[in-house]
Amino acid sequence: MQSRTKRHLTSAELDALLRGSAGLGCRLEHELTDGWFNSAYRVQLDDGRPAVVKLAPPADAPVLRYERGILGTEAMVYRRLAALPAGAVPGPELIHADEEFLVLSVLEGTPWDKAGAQLPPGAEPALRRELGAITARLHTLAPADGRFGYPAAESALSAADWRTAFTAMVEALLDDAAHWGSPLDLPPGDIRALVSDGGYALDQVTEPRLVHFDLWPGNIFVDPMGHRITGLIDHERAFWGDPAAELVSLDFGGGTGPDSDLVAGYAEAGGSLDFTPALHHRLALYQLYLALLLVVECAPRGYEGDHLAFCRRLLVEAVARLRALG
Repeated sequence: MQSRTKRHLTSAELDALLRGSAGLGCRLEHELTDGWFNSAYRVQLDDGRPAVVKLAPPADAPVLRYERGILGTEAMVYRRLAALPAGAVPGPELIHADEEFLVLSVLEGTPWDKAGAQLPPGAEPALRRELGAITARLHTLAPADGRFGYPAAESALSAADWRTAFTAMVEALLDDAAHWGSPLDLPPGDIRALVSDGGYALDQVTEPRLVHFDLWPGNIFVDPMGHRITGLIDHERAFWGDPAAELVSLDFGGGTGPDSDLVAGYAEAGGSLDFTPALHHRLALYQLYLALLLVVECAPRGYEGDHLAFCRRLLVEAVARLRALG
């Protein structure tokens, strides 16, 4: 996917970047074009290991407020995951981290969105159950300082309680929307009112946990034979917050209701999701937040046409869902 946030380097520039920071050069094999924010390259390191180099946007690239420094968030998540029992949350190994780039091991398997049609009949339910268990183990991670919000962003996007942090996250997107002239299809005041009305439900979240918030099928790798999930990628959008928020992106790959395979696997691994009216209200708020994020990011990244129309439909649906809750 093309984006104005992507940084493009030649083979020689990439080799020099790694040598200067990691002390290890590389040979470029090809660019990985599926990403929507960072650029990524498949390389072979000088020691023979295959690897992926993920580059942060250029310093002058247009980014949203929450996106500032999020490559550091991804590095932090990989370090925290490495401290869990082996295989608890599978994913690539972090080989090297720098402010400008990450070097990751090559992950076995295929992104679920590409493997879906090739998976054996009956594989999906078992994989969704496994994904639920992996997600529950991901949600055991908590911040050292006990604060909610974005780990690497400005301090204004974190807080000691979830209502304050989430409200600040929404306000940052509304500021970005005003800056870029994003087509929200409703006044910002209406969005603020919807968030305020759900404050009672947000107040029920008292312990921050790591939320990936981008677990659509393209960020989940599976064994092409359908035997197992081989890893999760792209943790840069992660924040400390309500584990239930994970269901919003997970819903793009299949059912996430109380009787779903995913929630069954989540419970089997020790996770807890109580589908009360307050939780349903929070889910509607998180759907609103994700839809707002997707609409607002279109302008700085240069996305138009069908993609922007799709994002705007998601926002309309989220607003309707919240208004229906009264």
